[in-house]
Amino acid sequence: MPEKARRRDGEDAVVIPIGTGGRPGRGSGSARPSSAARNLAPSSRKAPSAKAPSAKAPSVKAPSAKAASGKPSAPRKKARADGARTTAPADEAVAPPPADDPAATAPPTTGIPVGEWLAAAQQAAQEVFGADWERRAAELMAFVRRRLEGDYDVDDYGFDRELTERFFMAALRPIAKKWFRLEVRGLENIPAEGGALVVSNHSGTIPLDGLMTMLTVHDHAGRFLRPLGADLVFKLPLVSSLARKGGATLACTEDAERMLSDGELVGVWPEGFKGIGKPFSERYKLQRFGRGGFVSAALRTGVPIIPLSVVGAEEIYPLVGNVPSLARLLGVPYIPITPFFPWLGPLGLVPLPSKWILEFGEPIRTDAYEPGEAEDPMLVFNVTDQVRETIQHTLFDLLRDRGGVFG
Repeated sequence: MPEKARRRDGEDAVVIPIGTGGRPGRGSGSARPSSAARNLAPSSRKAPSAKAPSAKAPSVKAPSAKAASGKPSAPRKKARADGARTTAPADEAVAPPPADDPAATAPPTTGIPVGEWLAAAQQAAQEVFGADWERRAAELMAFVRRRLEGDYDVDDYGFDRELTERFFMAALRPIAKKWFRLEVRGLENIPAEGGALVVSNHSGTIPLDGLMTMLTVHDHAGRFLRPLGADLVFKLPLVSSLARKGGATLACTEDAERMLSDGELVGVWPEGFKGIGKPFSERYKLQRFGRGGFVSAALRTGVPIIPLSVVGAEEIYPLVGNVPSLARLLGVPYIPITPFFPWLGPLGLVPLPSKWILEFGEPIRTDAYEPGEAEDPMLVFNVTDQVRETIQHTLFDLLRDRGGVFG
């Protein structure tokens, strides 16, 4: 090898044999080759395999080549500053731990203790449900036990008061407060007791306005609104059961009169499917109020009629199209097409966060009429038209007050 290749800056270069991997302690010229060099260099005989020492004749360790020559053995080289480790000599075997050592057989002590898990769960429950989470949890368990045992009451129409208050209202409340940001006006027009008929406009493609009205009456007036639903509502398997338990009943004159006579607060949406299924271009334009059956029920029972105007529901699902042939095939009034449904799939069913305003108008009294006058078609038509015009004019006023759709 040339001299200039062996020297650099006046110092001897370190020659690293092939197969040593460039690690220190390799190729140092010792009599015992490294393990990497053993694999490369040919050997005439195999190294004797290590055997367990016999109990009768203890094995004697053979002296190393340097010890035989009378020279002291060199100490083990330490790890380099760059973190490389040296391989221990092959003649220095690491003794295994004794079999009776308890540290060798003890299981690993990793993981989180059970006490810390319980403390974390208790803290999380307190942050989510409040300081009285234990009381709420106990009430929930008691409620579940009563439901499983059948220890609860429903009225003649299937209304489950406890289920409605604990679950239905609790599920709707965040949507009303955080998503639609409901603003309620005219609460003083809702009677604290006795029968009354709430008549409202209907819109939104999906009748969420009825659910928001029920929640508003419950939270602000402290009463349960008993809605009158269309025939289709009670033909759907799951929807029918939920509607009954939530207090709804079939929109027929007999049930409406019976509820009003019993002092219930009844809700009706005379536009029906024509109201919620109208195109977005005709928003806030009231459709025909039917034949005035709700007016006849109010006249017979002598209860006041409370007009309700709802602004905001028209924009949650802007209806831009319909599929009449598919609707007839499925037996539904319409198949809605919105800017997001069915194009976005399930995401298209998320309502837009429009600003809602609900205003309860001044009650229209009917106790001045005789019950027999409910058969007069002209009187029924006049009262129906009065309710419709009141709601329509109030809608225009609320639209001006609201300003932006999402404001």
